[in-house]
Amino acid sequence: MTAKVLNKIINVLIVEDSPAVQELLIHILHSDPGIKVVGVAASGEDALKEVRRLRPDLITMDIKLPGIDGFETTRKIMEEMPTPIIVVSAAWVSTEVEKTFRALEAGALAVLEKPTVAAKDYDVRAQELIRSVKAMSEVKVVRRWSRNHRIDYPISADDTDLGKVTKRFEVVAMGASTGGPTALKQILAELPGNFPVPILIVQHMTQGFIRGFVEWLSRAANYPVTVAVNEEEMRGGHAYVAPDGLQMGVNRTGKIVLTKGAPENGLCPSVSYLFRSVAQAYGENAVGVLLTGMGRDGAYELKVMKDQGMITIAQNKESSVVYGMPGEAIGMNAASYVLPPEKIVRMLKKLVGNSSLNISKP
Repeated sequence: MTAKVLNKIINVLIVEDSPAVQELLIHILHSDPGIKVVGVAASGEDALKEVRRLRPDLITMDIKLPGIDGFETTRKIMEEMPTPIIVVSAAWVSTEVEKTFRALEAGALAVLEKPTVAAKDYDVRAQELIRSVKAMSEVKVVRRWSRNHRIDYPISADDTDLGKVTKRFEVVAMGASTGGPTALKQILAELPGNFPVPILIVQHMTQGFIRGFVEWLSRAANYPVTVAVNEEEMRGGHAYVAPDGLQMGVNRTGKIVLTKGAPENGLCPSVSYLFRSVAQAYGENAVGVLLTGMGRDGAYELKVMKDQGMITIAQNKESSVVYGMPGEAIGMNAASYVLPPEKIVRMLKKLVGNSSLNISKP
């Protein structure tokens, strides 16, 4: 006789100071039989107590809280009691943008817009919250160290050994999902302001947060970071982030092409779409970088890029928040190099430094 294996109930702690939003989140989450709200906290201090008492499987975190705000609360939880955290915040409130993305930097896994019953897309937002809770509750989070503790990942003698590179590198294409904002910030912050080739970025993110994300990246980068515009000519020393709801590609004349294409891997913008477009337009004269993220978006296309002679890089397992996307790519031998973010920076500097092309359009 075999025992029936029951699906595990996901126990959720809601951290939110608005009683109305508390009730709405409870209503949405309890509409799924696999989710149970085990507690509600209206302040950061209460949240810390409830996490210690309840040991939830996942936490939804507001940013604007009385006393300790959502960023500080997230930081303390990830230092003391690592737990999957989803930030549930207003999509575009300038006073919350910085703290929202700092919470991701502190260890939160994703950011979602607060649902409102009056919104036309309420049902979509509600289902997105449920899907995110189910997916993120499975992520094995690790303790975040205080005082900027830094892990020194080992580097083998040849993992940034390029020898003499004679290719002309004209563009770098990057794709990321869960955990991507922090990895992208680290990479862009450490690249020099005179980095001579354009960088194209697809970051999976809930609609409404891209502009805030770009503003956050801009403060860390040494060169302009902007939301991409259709038919915009790419320039060296600039980074372009795909906007909400549009597929981003490029053409052979060096211009960005945005289109309302169908989702790929359920996503729009899609890393797969970007990588395929870059491969078609630039062949071996481009670099593909696949960072941390859930799923497999971009993995097959990274393999296509490598097979065409392009340099391809995947983030390593130890530094990835979720190893899905880079892991899929590595599993199919799609990555020329497997590196943590700080060594991806080193690699990009070497690639461009050794390249015979150093463009910097006016």
